[in-house]
Amino acid sequence: MSAELETPGAWEVVHHYGERVHILDNLHLLTLLARLCGTRVRHPEMVGVLRTIYRGLFITALGRELPRVDASLPTRMSEAHPEEGVYSGPVVDSTIKVVVVDVIRAGIVPSQVCFEMLCSILPDDCVRLDHLTMSRISDEEGHVVGVDLSGSKIGGSVKDAFLILPDPMGATGATTVRAVRHYLEHHNSPRRIVALPMISTPEYLRTVTEAFENLVVYTARLDRGLSAPDVLESAPGAHWDRERGLNDNGYIVPGAGGMGEVLNNSWC
Repeated sequence: MSAELETPGAWEVVHHYGERVHILDNLHLLTLLARLCGTRVRHPEMVGVLRTIYRGLFITALGRELPRVDASLPTRMSEAHPEEGVYSGPVVDSTIKVVVVDVIRAGIVPSQVCFEMLCSILPDDCVRLDHLTMSRISDEEGHVVGVDLSGSKIGGSVKDAFLILPDPMGATGATTVRAVRHYLEHHNSPRRIVALPMISTPEYLRTVTEAFENLVVYTARLDRGLSAPDVLESAPGAHWDRERGLNDNGYIVPGAGGMGEVLNNSWC
């Protein structure tokens, strides 16, 4: 049996995966995902839809996870009303360090979106975009057996930083685990790890949350389409050991296909 039922409140799905998992219940994002994963969306529209999904996911996740401080900032009205025309309230702490990890190829667009949004609220020297060249390793039968990290562009230490991983498909969890361990082994320990898969499986959630105690997951959709009917009728995570969202080749069902290949039009 799984952990106690988590009841995070409005805009999140009630589940049993623990307090570090956040499954958004946002109809706009769910509708966009249904379109993105469909068979009729063309490539130019696909990229635009993906960007919109990640803006929504980012705003929710980082709006909750980044630390806040109280500030007093003059507005345009302060010229006419010096004392009254001042915003006094919470803002993001501008002294923090945030590192966004682009897991090539599917993560290119999502990571760029997150990086741009961070640059709009934090000083330039507080935000960094790293690039990891990672890909699935499959055996002769097509089964996913690991992750290859053959090259990377990493700007330095992530000590005390918020490490953001906007990799779209939370399938097996192997890519996320390998990426984080690479940082832990070579670039120190981050303050907080925020995984932002737009779609996750129960298998992914178990793998990444068990691997790292300071990791949280925000996802726009949970896919467990290969679970038994009685499991699907229960709250997510109530029968975690019986839930299944991956086929025998390690791909998400219903999922969206290989997003790296789809986004890069690899078959052209």
